[in-house]
Amino acid sequence: MNFAFSEEQEELRRTVRAFLEQKSPSAEVRRLMETEEGYDPAVWEQMGSQLGLQGLAIPEEYGGSGYSYVELIVVLEEMGRALLAAPYFSTVALAANAILHSGDDAAKKELLPGIASGETIATLAMTEDNGRWDAEGITATATKSGDGYTIDGHKMFVLDGHTANLIIVAAKTGDNVSLFTVAGDASGLTRTALATMDQTRKQARLEFSGTPAKLLGTEGEGWPVLSRVLDLAAVALAAEQVGGAQMCLDMSVDYAKVRVQFGRPIGSFQAIKHKCADMLLEVESAKSAAYYAGWAAAELNDELPTVASLAKAYCSDAYFHAAAENIQIHGGIGFTWEHDAHLYFKRAKSSQLLLGDPTYHRELLAQRIGI
Repeated sequence: MNFAFSEEQEELRRTVRAFLEQKSPSAEVRRLMETEEGYDPAVWEQMGSQLGLQGLAIPEEYGGSGYSYVELIVVLEEMGRALLAAPYFSTVALAANAILHSGDDAAKKELLPGIASGETIATLAMTEDNGRWDAEGITATATKSGDGYTIDGHKMFVLDGHTANLIIVAAKTGDNVSLFTVAGDASGLTRTALATMDQTRKQARLEFSGTPAKLLGTEGEGWPVLSRVLDLAAVALAAEQVGGAQMCLDMSVDYAKVRVQFGRPIGSFQAIKHKCADMLLEVESAKSAAYYAGWAAAELNDELPTVASLAKAYCSDAYFHAAAENIQIHGGIGFTWEHDAHLYFKRAKSSQLLLGDPTYHRELLAQRIGI
């Protein structure tokens, strides 16, 4: 079994990295995180129409390129490295996956081409004020109304929820969870942008009051779909975390080579060497976990639930540790607003909590392997 990336996949990595170095330098990330939308529509359009990134893992019959999840994690790793400010994760890893795995062929034909082309910004609205990522945490309700449904309740921490023009909503129908599609401008929908620690990834609170919705998939069978989508999203986030962790390591090593104290580079001091060596070990281990999980996601095999939780837990801790050590190695300058270290630290912390923190995923992993 060979887990090395192919030449085509490495070329994809080089192309995406070159694009992001040009379109998502630090100055641009800082500019976008101060805006309400949090992304550049021109760059988003380029990503869809020229690079085909939004449709990368969407089947060709729905307007995508038909590549596998392995190519997707290559792209996400580069996006994590560049701290790309764009609604890519919410649209591709959450919403597109929910539609793809809903079993609703009509919805796939209707909705996926828009996502693949970059015309549609979509997201998944699942968590509520309780912050839970399980079926019991969903209390919003959907009621049959004529040919469709209406939703009442609220959703919290919705990625790009204030800018998305398509929202996949998880709501209760009776005792079970169902999935619905809601237009971003639907009546009875109130969207409020949240103040977040990580300003590069926007979140919103959504309130539904008799909001018209359309059933996605089969009524009452939303949780098995959601469970798989959350696993796939955890793998995608793990890949993104690996990219960020690698960048923190690179920044630390580069600084340790050029920062001179007591007449010698600080990288020659044993304490700094140990920090960098520990970071390298954790980053490489995180890559192994994320890449293996990416393979399991591409195959949709029986290992996916266990390796998704394993990768999410390990990569979350590795990224957070790398981001914290990066600040330490930079010393005083690492604590300043002008230096980029804090941007990675904040992304690392928010990603650690997104989709469930490491403790939650270790518990989930234990349950899934029968401990």
